[in-house]
Amino acid sequence: MLDWFSETALRQLLGTLLVSVVPVIELRGAIPIGVALGLHPFWAMLASIVGNMLPVPFIILFVRHVFTWLKRHSPLLGRLVQKLEDKAHNKSAVVIKYRAIGLCLLVAVPFPGTGAWTGSLVAALLDIPLREAVPTILLGVIIAGLIVTGVTCGVITIF
Repeated sequence: MLDWFSETALRQLLGTLLVSVVPVIELRGAIPIGVALGLHPFWAMLASIVGNMLPVPFIILFVRHVFTWLKRHSPLLGRLVQKLEDKAHNKSAVVIKYRAIGLCLLVAVPFPGTGAWTGSLVAALLDIPLREAVPTILLGVIIAGLIVTGVTCGVITIF
């Protein structure tokens, strides 16, 4: 049982949550880190899901404006933005074909280059409304959380 008043437990939860906010690492890295810090797998998964979802609405709402500004004001960052947009467009085929199910699968499959950040970027670039994208991405994050927690706990073996 997690002792909520323990400073150590709060540090473990907050550390896990903050790691899950980081792009590329996201929940896939945060859950094993949380468990390694001593959190129960359920609490590590819950903190990771919450942290992974924090940037999602902001990415969907603002990333296109930020990308436009960066392209206009910085050639170096403009090239980076173009690479990110190209990556999102390459990942968007399944989302275009299957819409919500495709977006959920893009987020849920715990492979490099997938996840809530990529799903949010794809949703923004495809103009998927926030009210449709956020619940879909949340479902994908929960599925990914269950998979990663299962792998972390040894329930699922990878061949």
